Amino acid sequence: MFTNEEKEAIYKVIYSRRDVRSFTSDPVPKAAIERILEAAHHAPSVGFMQPWNFILIEEEEIKHRLAWAADKERRALAIHYENDDRSSKFLNLKIEGMKEAPLTICVTADPTRGGSHVLGRNSIPETDIMSTACAIQNMWLASCAEGLAMGWVSFYKKSDVRDILEIPPHIDPVALISIGYTDGYPKAPILETVKWEKRKELEKLVYHNKWPVLT
Repeated sequence: MFTNEEKEAIYKVIYSRRDVRSFTSDPVPKAAIERILEAAHHAPSVGFMQPWNFILIEEEEIKHRLAWAADKERRALAIHYENDDRSSKFLNLKIEGMKEAPLTICVTADPTRGGSHVLGRNSIPETDIMSTACAIQNMWLASCAEGLAMGWVSFYKKSDVRDILEIPPHIDPVALISIGYTDGYPKAPILETVKWEKRKELEKLVYHNKWPVLT
C-alpha cells in the first residue's frame, strides 16, 4: 500500500516527465545514473527475458558521430513535411542536445536472449522491443525524480549506430538517450509547445467491449 503522499509523488513524476533537447555541461553524479539504470532493469519484461543492454557513452568523438547520424536522418525525414510550415519546426528540434549532454546511453534489445522459446515472444515477437520500451520509460521517470533531464532521439539509421558503437548485427539499437541537467525544464511536451499536435481527449480513445462502428 502507498500513502496519499507517495501516490501523489508517482503521478507528479508521470505528468512532469518531458523529452528534453537542451543540456548543461554539468557532470551527472555516478550514483544517480546507477539508480536510473537499476530502475530500468526492474522494468516489466515479457517472459522475464530482460532483453536490454545499456551502452554508456561519454567520449566526445563518439557522441558527435551519433549526433551526425541522427541529424542526417532528421534532415532526410523533413522532406516529408516540405509542403507545410511544420518542416521548419521539425528541423529546429535540437540534435545538439546529444553533443551537449554529458552522457548518452544507447539502449539495445537482444531478440535472441532467453533462447528460441521465450514465454510471450513465441506468439508476439515484438515483445522484446515492448519490454525494452518499458525499461526506457522507467529511465525517464527515474531521471525526472533525480532532477535530471532526459531526451530520446528516435530518428537514425540503425546501421549507422551499429557501425559507430560496434554493435553485433542481431542486436537492435532501440534508443539513443541523452541525460544531463538543463536550465529550462519544459512545462509541456516540446511538440505540443510548438503546436505540432494537441493532446487527444482520452474519452475519445476509450472503447468498451468491442471496437465501435464509427460513422
